[in-house]
Amino acid sequence: MSVDSDDIRKENGVNRKSRAALLALCVAIPLWAASGSATGVKPGLGQEAITGSGAGINKIAHIIIIMQENRSFDHYFGTFPGADGFPMDANGAPAESCYDSVANKWMKPFHTYADANAGGLHDSVAAARCMHGGLMNGFITSDENSGPILNPADDPEDELKAAKVATPAEAESVMEYHDDREIPNYWSYARSYVLQDHMFEPNASWSQPMHLYMVSAWSAHSPDANPMHCTNAMAWPDQPWKAGQHPYAWTDITWLLHKNHVSWAFYGKQAPDIWNPLPWFLTVRSDSQTGRVLPVDSFYAAARHGRLPSVCWITPAAEVSEHPRWLVSVGQAYVTNLIDSVMMGPNWDSCAIFLSWDDWGGFYDHMAPPHADQNGYGIRVPGLVISPWAKHGYIDHQTLSTDAYLKFIEDRFLSNQRIDKTDSRPDSRPHVREKNPILGDVSNDFDFTQTPPLPSLILNPWPHGH
Repeated sequence: MSVDSDDIRKENGVNRKSRAALLALCVAIPLWAASGSATGVKPGLGQEAITGSGAGINKIAHIIIIMQENRSFDHYFGTFPGADGFPMDANGAPAESCYDSVANKWMKPFHTYADANAGGLHDSVAAARCMHGGLMNGFITSDENSGPILNPADDPEDELKAAKVATPAEAESVMEYHDDREIPNYWSYARSYVLQDHMFEPNASWSQPMHLYMVSAWSAHSPDANPMHCTNAMAWPDQPWKAGQHPYAWTDITWLLHKNHVSWAFYGKQAPDIWNPLPWFLTVRSDSQTGRVLPVDSFYAAARHGRLPSVCWITPAAEVSEHPRWLVSVGQAYVTNLIDSVMMGPNWDSCAIFLSWDDWGGFYDHMAPPHADQNGYGIRVPGLVISPWAKHGYIDHQTLSTDAYLKFIEDRFLSNQRIDKTDSRPDSRPHVREKNPILGDVSNDFDFTQTPPLPSLILNPWPHGH
């Protein structure tokens, strides 16, 4: 079955009038790049300008991590040629795979043109229900039987969803998938650069723990300022912008970057929230580095003027995030503008862009995650590597998570140091995630000997018009 996109937009308040406002927002983005007075992060505070000279990995001077919201691998790339996508039946169509306990039937994944998708529950409880002991067939019943979201903080931009139980149509909509008819730019990046088809969320939970993992390889509870007192927290980590909760005391990657004079920036919403964790790490505050958390328009200016930091993360505003029920087309336009700005800027020839989605958003994925430790891995998400030094049209089948991004940062800029329990700022983390033997190495996605390097791929942010 299919869910009508106009019905979903009306239900979520994303009607034609508000959609026009979102289009206007994204159309204005190139103007920020052209006229913004901010120039991004300059080396300073003891930090040095790092160039892309040298051989091998040293050709990369700028690592850019773009993190979007809530899509599974199969939901976006389940039919991508050569990828480990949907199991197919004898007719070459996605095979039956999920049980609908209300309708008492098995369902196949189905294609949708809908620009807004309902998605499903995606906290730690929902992850276990969806995975169903590795059978990967509980995605529909997870939505049908679990009731409203237990904690509205899970989806702060989706108040409607936090207040009601999923309808049968919404529950079945987790079986929807897109392809190059709706997301042609994402598929073009996959054809031209690298698609990672075994990229798993680092934790079996929702957005906030994942964003903590993205910058620190752990999600924990901090009862005080002592990093050795932190304890594991996968379901509901602290939210230190709320009264009575302590800042994150364990160690994040910026501790090592700052100590080794490597420039970094985190571009995103300025207001504290679950997608913007770095201002709430004690390390960032004690290093006087909170000024390196900047609005996204500063990224466009930095790309335009050739002043990208050595390492940066970009997280979206809700309306361009692709988080259900926000529009896929608007999120794709926003990401395309980000990537176009890098490709048109003077830093492109030394950049590595990693594009991924933070969790599965309730959408079906057929692949059971491998066991990394008690915290994950979680359900599979898309991953793309975009760089002039990326392998052309390559599909990376290594087991990966965002831990691999941290490992790549550490290998390039930190002489292979890790966020380690025994470094100059030890904490009580259970494992050093970058050392997990099942974790692949994203340096395998590059060919630093190819001549010439791959050209830029400037794409229309609105391939279907707007």
